[in-house]
Amino acid sequence: MARDRRIMKKGYLSEYFFGAGSKILTRVDATSKSNQHEVGDKESGEVLKRILGTQERKAGNRFVAKYIWLLDEQESISEDGFLSWYDTRANQLHRSAEWRLYYQSNAITDLMNEGDRLFVARRHNDTVLFIVAPDDSAIANQLLWLFGIDAQSGFDFDAQNFVGDDDTFIDFATRFILDEIGIEFEDPNANTLDTIIERYGFKFPATKDFSDLARLTLPDVDARNDPDEALVAWLDREEAMFRRLENRIVARDIERGWIVDGTVNVDAFVKYSLGVQNRRKARMGRAFENHLQAVFDALELRYDAQIITENGKKPDFIFPGRTEYEDSDFPPRLLTMLAAKSTCKDRWPQVLPEAGRIIVKHLITLEPSISESQTHTMRNANVQLIVPSRIRGSYTNSQQSWLLSLGEFVEHVAEQQWAIEKTIFK
Repeated sequence: MARDRRIMKKGYLSEYFFGAGSKILTRVDATSKSNQHEVGDKESGEVLKRILGTQERKAGNRFVAKYIWLLDEQESISEDGFLSWYDTRANQLHRSAEWRLYYQSNAITDLMNEGDRLFVARRHNDTVLFIVAPDDSAIANQLLWLFGIDAQSGFDFDAQNFVGDDDTFIDFATRFILDEIGIEFEDPNANTLDTIIERYGFKFPATKDFSDLARLTLPDVDARNDPDEALVAWLDREEAMFRRLENRIVARDIERGWIVDGTVNVDAFVKYSLGVQNRRKARMGRAFENHLQAVFDALELRYDAQIITENGKKPDFIFPGRTEYEDSDFPPRLLTMLAAKSTCKDRWPQVLPEAGRIIVKHLITLEPSISESQTHTMRNANVQLIVPSRIRGSYTNSQQSWLLSLGEFVEHVAEQQWAIEKTIFK
């Protein structure tokens, strides 16, 4: 198949994709009883030509494909296969070309239903991701934002090529979504990172030490100037450092293998793989809290972390602290609690029983494009969501009018603490 060559920019989405298209599946699209079935129609084919190209007019052109089914609250499932992309009028040279996309029946297409959202994304090695997710789910919204596709695209394909002004720089938020679809980010600053982490050899340092080092490598970043940008910059640097060190350690362990007495120990390998995934999640959560503390310290805010409140609950942060919270005479209106969850998913209700004296629960997340239905439920439950300003743009306009940035949150806490110092509550 002739390859469509475009300029790839290191650290940008064009390094990973030619382009992507999306549509909401119709009943006909989602019917996959035969061995292969068409998705879209003539008009869809015209749009998909922007990302799949127009090869010679012959039937049988195929892309190697990875079919992926995604849900917000469950692990994704995937299956390898093929997609057929060809001109249905290839044998009628007197007529204009009419390109169509056909998919195979498999475990993923058997799950998709009318109303689900489909993404077709072409990579540089001429493989295509065929991704299905429930429409208006967080992951569907995140992919729409990642690919720069209009959420109102409906039943007709909308496509985007990643060239020129339409290219997207891969930062902390976009890398989060790439992880969700199994794309490993290759940091363009790998050589610099290797120099930084050389001291650790093949051992993971304590998360606090790693967080401290990440901030030291960014001396020009000051949380007093912009709390939101400081937090994301620190997290981005630590995550890049961690992934680089992880690659070194995991590569060594893979070379050693899991062979015992000449037989591969599958159980040991699976256990190791799960350990890698769990370490990533746990370290991100701790790093998030570490860098939030650095923001609060830079702004000289009073707080206590991980204090025990009612029923043994431990909110991540209480402002101004334990003493005031445990003082029944201290006005609840001058107390604030903050929970930090790098991803919300189905775990956000866990904050509801934390800090019973405080009605409004503040929750900060790094997760982009949470669905409107979920944020509406949060709002009704008196949970105020906080999203760093760089990630805030992934949310809809109506959501953004309600969301707080980290800068707005710390300003709120600073005003409370000013009121306490001035004893306004007396």
